[in-house]
Amino acid sequence: MAAYSFTRPQYDLENAASYTPIPDRPASASSTPAGHWRSKKLLAGILFSSVFLLSLILLFVNQQSESQTKVNGTNQGKSSTPKPISPTARTAPPSRGVSQGVSEKTFPLASGENATYTWTNAILSWQRTAYHFQPENNWMNDPNGPLFHKGWYHLFYQYNPDSAVWGNITWGHAVSKDLIHWLHLPFAMVPDHWYDINGVWTGSATILPDGQIVMLYTGDTYDVKQVQCLAYPANLSDPLLLDWVKYSGNPVLVPPPGIGAKDFRDPTTAWLSPDGDKWRITIGSKVNTTGISLVYETVDFKTYDMLDGYMHAVPGTGMWECVDFYPVSMSEINGLDTSVSGSGVKHVLKASLDDDKNDYYALGVYDPIEDKWIPDDPKLDVGIGLRYDYGKYYASKTFYDQNKQRRILWGWIRETDSEYADILKGWASVQSIPRTVMFDQKTGSNILQWPVSEVEELRSEIVEFDNVKLGPGSIVPLKVDTPSQLDIVASFEIDEDAFEGTVEADADADAGYSCPTSGGAANRGELGPFGVIVLGDKTLSEGTPIYFYVTKGTNGKFETHFCADELRSSLAPDVDKVVYGSKVPVLHGEKYSLRSLVDHSIVESFAQGGRTVITSRVYPTRAVDGAARVYLFNNATKVSVTASVKMWNMGSADIRTFPLNEQ
Repeated sequence: MAAYSFTRPQYDLENAASYTPIPDRPASASSTPAGHWRSKKLLAGILFSSVFLLSLILLFVNQQSESQTKVNGTNQGKSSTPKPISPTARTAPPSRGVSQGVSEKTFPLASGENATYTWTNAILSWQRTAYHFQPENNWMNDPNGPLFHKGWYHLFYQYNPDSAVWGNITWGHAVSKDLIHWLHLPFAMVPDHWYDINGVWTGSATILPDGQIVMLYTGDTYDVKQVQCLAYPANLSDPLLLDWVKYSGNPVLVPPPGIGAKDFRDPTTAWLSPDGDKWRITIGSKVNTTGISLVYETVDFKTYDMLDGYMHAVPGTGMWECVDFYPVSMSEINGLDTSVSGSGVKHVLKASLDDDKNDYYALGVYDPIEDKWIPDDPKLDVGIGLRYDYGKYYASKTFYDQNKQRRILWGWIRETDSEYADILKGWASVQSIPRTVMFDQKTGSNILQWPVSEVEELRSEIVEFDNVKLGPGSIVPLKVDTPSQLDIVASFEIDEDAFEGTVEADADADAGYSCPTSGGAANRGELGPFGVIVLGDKTLSEGTPIYFYVTKGTNGKFETHFCADELRSSLAPDVDKVVYGSKVPVLHGEKYSLRSLVDHSIVESFAQGGRTVITSRVYPTRAVDGAARVYLFNNATKVSVTASVKMWNMGSADIRTFPLNEQ
């Protein structure tokens, strides 16, 4: 163990004095935001209106600025006029996290223009989600150590108890019976020892065969060095796991020779060695610009031996954070315990790349004797190929749910508005809806992610629209009761004659069509885009299209892209507005299918059963509450599309403090 001299850092990140958003691009609106109301009765039905290219451009693409007005409705009740919050002169927000050796926690907007939006309390309140997990207030980031114990699902998470910005990282703790309704518990661990005084950072739980639980986590020391620490429950018979004990011999691991003091973090869940007598963990790091996974063996989780070499390394991918490593069955739909290996099993290796803040994964084969993992396709290696999510999703963590024999994935959804707005509303970031993970037996080249089935318990009224014909350039509004809280399932079919017979080769396919550089849903092709628009207002000055775009190359092959367009999601200039997405495999005979969970400022979208996933973070100013709309659209130039849609109103999750005084 290296000998370190530990002194308190000479700066205080969480008490920096002032904050200013870095604007995105020029705003087109400078007026009072929409009011606040909710409709209460479902109006089933559909109003068809086909609007061709000129109308689409007028309504959605080049929307001119116009004064914003309060939403008119019969259900205003006693709500008062929203009080605007006027921005004041502010300096740029400070960088948070980088100086302590973790990824940047201040969201940088693309534009340097000094533009801000006058938010109201009503709209800031609307942005808070209804059925995603989040604490009552303040900052949250990575999910940590999820597990199931004595009838309760446990979620720990990075939390700042003092502010809505990153700093003073503590382990928040919540429990649930169903992964949807949550009860907040007292903090599990706080930064109170020399080895974690600057933060109790990300970690993972391992449940041993005898039921013991060990928690390994990264501590940030007085000297801002990353070390690995051990903790365990004080009372294993307690279903709530209220009290945790930090091992007196911490830290149990320090950065080995050749690894930077700030490049050694986020230990994984442990798995058994081939002989079953030792446990292995992997920790992410880097050597120069090569991302690596180090592997350690232990018998008691207190002393460790580092295995020779790296389990895997990928040049040019930079620092690997929050590494995850787990098996998936090639033939069964059930999840597997982390220690399962052998024939009929693939291993997923995932890393969160500090350089670009995205979560990459790859499928491969693990050789436990040599302790090497080899990707199935080197072109789709970790950091250069597939991603869990092509939107705003990071620092994810899986666990094996022995209660229902499934692997569950959690991920951090960060804010993409200004830090100033986060401070005004008093909270920042949420966790994704937990997702099941399994091997895609049809393609054999990717995993499938799908919202846990428990979320469907929040569904209530349903509206259905069958065989809606969408000609080229058309938009169809869909009437729903709660457009800010929806579960949308939609499928689309392209006319086969047009698809196979009349479409010429698309130059976009050969040029490498890409959602992020495509210009969004306004960019028209012969075979797309087509999909749904969520959180749109009645004039489509705001809206977030979730859509497919099909291209045909000169080689005759078709490619399908799944995209989420945030370019016109908000009239506010100080929020991020980009296009997310990637290719998605669509097999012969399959319809184009998507599912979108709309929860106020978050939209999680799943294409083709979860082969490609996009999480959008949007901040509309008009399309809120009853003023929001949902649309079907087809902006292709030649083909017609037939759409079928089911939409459920979604209730709110019960997320509150556990009544410990009633126990």
